[in-house]
Amino acid sequence: MEHRYIGKPLLRLEDRALLTGTAQFIDDIKLPGLLEAAFVRSPHPHALIRAVDFSPALALPGVHAVFGYDDLRRVLTSDMIPTDKTGGDRFPATTWPVVVPKDETCFAGEPIAIVVAESRYIAEDAVSLVEIDYEPLPAASDCRQAAAADAPKAHRAAPGNVVTEFSTAYGDVDSAFVAAEHVFSVALKQHRGGAHSIEGRGIVASYNGASGEFTVWSATQAPHKMRNGLMELFGLDEDGVRIIVPDVGGAFGGKNVVYPEDAIVTAAARLLGQPVKWVEDRREHFLAAIQERDQYWDLEIATDGEGRIAGIRGKIIHDQGAYTMLGLHTSHNCSIGIPGPYVVPHYRIDVAVVETNKVGAIPVRGAGYPEANFAMERMLDAVARGLKLDRAVLRQRNLIPAEQMPYEHPMKTREGTPTIYDSGDFPRCQAQALAGADYETFNERRVRAREQGRYLGIGIANMMKVTGRGPFESATVRVGRSGRITAFTGAMAMGQGTGTTLAQICAEHLGVSPEDVTVVTGDTSVTLHGLGGYGSRQTVTAGNSMDQAAREVREKAIKVAAHSLEVAEQDLELADGEVRVRGSDVAMPLSAIAKALSGAKGYSLPKDVTPWLQANVNFRPPDVTYANGCHVVEAEVDIGTGGVKILRYVIVNDSGKLINPLLAEGQIHGGTAHGIGNALFEWMGYDENAQPVVTNFAEYLLPTATEVPRFEVTHLEHESTLNPLGLRGIGEAGTVPAAAAVISAVENALESFGVQICEAPISPKRLVELILQAKQAH
Repeated sequence: MEHRYIGKPLLRLEDRALLTGTAQFIDDIKLPGLLEAAFVRSPHPHALIRAVDFSPALALPGVHAVFGYDDLRRVLTSDMIPTDKTGGDRFPATTWPVVVPKDETCFAGEPIAIVVAESRYIAEDAVSLVEIDYEPLPAASDCRQAAAADAPKAHRAAPGNVVTEFSTAYGDVDSAFVAAEHVFSVALKQHRGGAHSIEGRGIVASYNGASGEFTVWSATQAPHKMRNGLMELFGLDEDGVRIIVPDVGGAFGGKNVVYPEDAIVTAAARLLGQPVKWVEDRREHFLAAIQERDQYWDLEIATDGEGRIAGIRGKIIHDQGAYTMLGLHTSHNCSIGIPGPYVVPHYRIDVAVVETNKVGAIPVRGAGYPEANFAMERMLDAVARGLKLDRAVLRQRNLIPAEQMPYEHPMKTREGTPTIYDSGDFPRCQAQALAGADYETFNERRVRAREQGRYLGIGIANMMKVTGRGPFESATVRVGRSGRITAFTGAMAMGQGTGTTLAQICAEHLGVSPEDVTVVTGDTSVTLHGLGGYGSRQTVTAGNSMDQAAREVREKAIKVAAHSLEVAEQDLELADGEVRVRGSDVAMPLSAIAKALSGAKGYSLPKDVTPWLQANVNFRPPDVTYANGCHVVEAEVDIGTGGVKILRYVIVNDSGKLINPLLAEGQIHGGTAHGIGNALFEWMGYDENAQPVVTNFAEYLLPTATEVPRFEVTHLEHESTLNPLGLRGIGEAGTVPAAAAVISAVENALESFGVQICEAPISPKRLVELILQAKQAH
């Protein structure tokens, strides 16, 4: 079927407002009587709170209030941030995040009190005047040491620091290792990093004393989650809290939870009866916004003589931070994500989730799959090295063959359902990436470079990523009496072009241009239920909801027009905002159809049509879908400085049918840049007492335009069989294999020294150390 808009690389509809300065972000929200807030934060990773004195801060002119635990608790139903997760009995009560600590603070940067003033400047000055008597306690920093029975406890009331232990397994892995011809082992460290969207967190809360209702503007990626959390905390129903999300400057997982600051600002607005704003500064983001990882991996891989995998086993120690803010998503995804696109007959991974006195760890872009991919690809490189096999040949031998699709993996999903790869061609994906990178002639390039004193390497990584997670997403398509088309959805726009994508899908069926469709996201008053943006899910779920809703509106419009015009439905078409008889100028505008269906007198309607020219659909995908891809990286390492320069970066990605190839390419570019940061730059440091030692971008490095190469991207489009549009997600696909591919290339460049890289990120300083150690060992 030839599409008019689906599959077309249209420019983003959102960009005009961004480029002309008319976009509205959270800090642009202005309300009458608006006050601004700043937080008193704990300077200690772990301490008792003995006493507080707010009076010096309250004496500062312009300060309206300082609220601590006792004040806030008057309007809250609970000390704890609510969670939608079931199975809470699996965790000690201490692991759930508190709104404000009553007498014990458990990470440096935890909010202890809020100061509300005429301006942020005054509020910040007042923060420094608040006097708190702390009694420092021993802190848990390294998750390996924290797992010991005699380690300092992250929470004094907790029985210990091990939150939970679990295993992910299938087959008979121990027997597979006994029978295997070869066994190789790796020990890996994957370090903490943050989300670091260009816009930090932020909230504006307003309380209507007459109605008892809140209106909250939030830079969240999950507005309905925010509404649900706040309504529970204040004892309200869904209509008691309205969340409005303005333009959002990125999220990457960092805005996917209800934070203590969200609850505190909303409570302050309730207590004062005035709107209150708080916008996170960058130092606060380092201290108190979620992060992902630290992890330590000890793994073994068993193979036959040709490198075919017989089994994988090992253990992960995962640093959960001080609070469990989003269940076990990261650690569980790590445990199930290792096999990816490869055949792994037998498998067991044991996981220990350990609390420390650091900020909570939840998924950042990729949600555990980049870590699992890094582990798998490091093991494959170790096998290739040990058996003296070409790394591409080894991978090709272990990839799931295309003829076995759909492939039911022995692994169960996070929900305990079968893992079924419904479509794709993994060997073709790798072969195309290798060809695009001129892999066969790489050794010639390396020899020429070595003659010039330069060290080149090439790295490969294949990936698989769960996408399109349900249970549903909502879409409502409505044609008003004006004839204008509005599409409402629970999906969340946060810079990725969601509005453009959904407008293309809607316009495809309604005979209008995407510019004629207004897409409304992030308003809980017009979309009662939704799940928001995370896990590469929205185009799959909301896209199919929008597709079905637009089809239903089209069918209703044609039915009404056929009745009114006294023609057969098959003789009608939608074009230019009207339903018309093919080959004639006889037509009925959508505005007239909408008017008729809204109760206007004088129209003749079919008896079996419902009121209003609109449709609501909550598409429920039958299962998750899986994106896959292959990255090939060619890099140069300066052995004197440890500097890494990426010379070429070739990507072949398969995310099923692409609604907008231009936006899809942008997602791959952004995700891969994020992965390069994971590989070479982003290091969130803490000392042995869990005190953060990195709190700004002079210390925490991000890849910039000079470090990010030109990406050579090819898209395969094996359509998913699990949804009508054939979609699979793409938002995290670039991130998942990037660190593995980049570090494989770096290690390959240093092959002559015998350097083996077992950590991410890898800094220039660390590379020089490894080179020197390898030279000394030889």
